[in-house]
Amino acid sequence: MPEYVVAKVGDIPDGMGKEVEAAGFSIALYNVGGKYYAMDNICPHRGGPLAASEVTDGKIMCPLHSWEFRVEDGQCTHMDDVKQECFPVLVEEGVIKVIVGE
Repeated sequence: MPEYVVAKVGDIPDGMGKEVEAAGFSIALYNVGGKYYAMDNICPHRGGPLAASEVTDGKIMCPLHSWEFRVEDGQCTHMDDVKQECFPVLVEEGVIKVIVGE
């Protein structure tokens, strides 16, 4: 699977997200207590930018219509059949990489 360098440790404050791009995907990258999570940045409801949300109790909320997702697994908290695609994240020597691909 291809790995893409998307940020450096320290680029994203704890509890915040940042929009990054890898392999043509818009990805929301979050820092939760020094652990990084990546998911599809585009909300399935109306296309809102999920990276614009702060992380609260391990969840983020779309700024357009308040759909809420868990950063750990992308699961929508109020609709069992809605889940954002998540991507594995590696941190090596201060560099954050997202794994995108098959």
